[in-house]
Amino acid sequence: MSLKNLPDIQFVEADAAKTISNILTLHEGITGKSLAPADPERLFLMGLASIIVQQRELINHAGKMNLLAYSEGDHLDHLGAFTETDRLGSSAAGATCRFSIAEPLGFVVAINKGTRVSPDGKLFFKTESYAEVATGETFVDVPVTCMATGTIGNDYVPGQINQVVDPVPYVVGVSNTTTSTGGADKEENEPYRERIHNAPDKYSVAGPEGAYIYWAKSAHQDIADVAVVSPADATVQVVVLLSGGTLPDEVILQAVADAVTPKNRRPLTDKVSVIAPVPAAFDIDADYFISNENSEAIAEIQNRVGKAVADYKAWQCEKLGRDINPDELVYRLKSAGAKRVVVRAPGFLKLDTTQVAQVSSETLNYAGVEDE
Repeated sequence: MSLKNLPDIQFVEADAAKTISNILTLHEGITGKSLAPADPERLFLMGLASIIVQQRELINHAGKMNLLAYSEGDHLDHLGAFTETDRLGSSAAGATCRFSIAEPLGFVVAINKGTRVSPDGKLFFKTESYAEVATGETFVDVPVTCMATGTIGNDYVPGQINQVVDPVPYVVGVSNTTTSTGGADKEENEPYRERIHNAPDKYSVAGPEGAYIYWAKSAHQDIADVAVVSPADATVQVVVLLSGGTLPDEVILQAVADAVTPKNRRPLTDKVSVIAPVPAAFDIDADYFISNENSEAIAEIQNRVGKAVADYKAWQCEKLGRDINPDELVYRLKSAGAKRVVVRAPGFLKLDTTQVAQVSSETLNYAGVEDE
């Protein structure tokens, strides 16, 4: 629906005459007396009514600033954030300028990036890159950009930008060879509003990685992680991992396939397959020591260490492509109260996004107390 076809909306009644009438009617119902037009009590109530009407107008305005059809200014920018649609900022005009020398020379003439030129000594353009007049040549064409953003730099026809502000040795003249164009002021509310309204059209179905992930995770509550890879053109693999690092069975894989492959959710040319990750097996084999100073809390520390290992396994195995990292195990064990940790396994192993770590065996030995 077009924004222009939406009905007008009011959040609260802000009609002044109705508000005044309601206040006087309520007063008469409570007091049992009618107030004359010049009655001081009536004038006091009229003053209150004016404040109430103003507040209601502000309430309506605040409410409308949350609606695309009415929003403006910074409020509209906040609405644009919902669809990742930024207001277009002002941009600078550009042109091409020809820097000329009097006669061919036996060496190059350098024109530094940022060299300024001007049409009138008030508005300035600068070169966007280093350039040089080649040996034996008499000119070089260089892109220039207006140093002030907005439309002010537009429409300087060839020959108008002809003043060299920053003198360049051997350069005797400059002139734009193209009309300056491209300068624009900050985007106005109305075109910005229209772009926000049309923003959903920019979203593909399951073409971008994020869309495949969204639809895959919508297939089942136990899906903890999804990776999307493209091993070849027009080929997509959706890799699925369940909570607890569990590999998906055929039922889950089919559910995900049903979610990501309908014609209204994937590009026509994409060949999509849903697969389980490749397990990367590793062992946990470590000894830990407790400081003699904590000997009275050994049982408590052992309990915390056991929980730390369980947390480590969950951290390590519930994320696709997470490298097997023994440093994380040491960190968690020491945080649980271990003084020193000797890790024989695992060793560090880098994984790709289609792999997931899987624990093969676990051996964790309490090796006793030792002095600091």
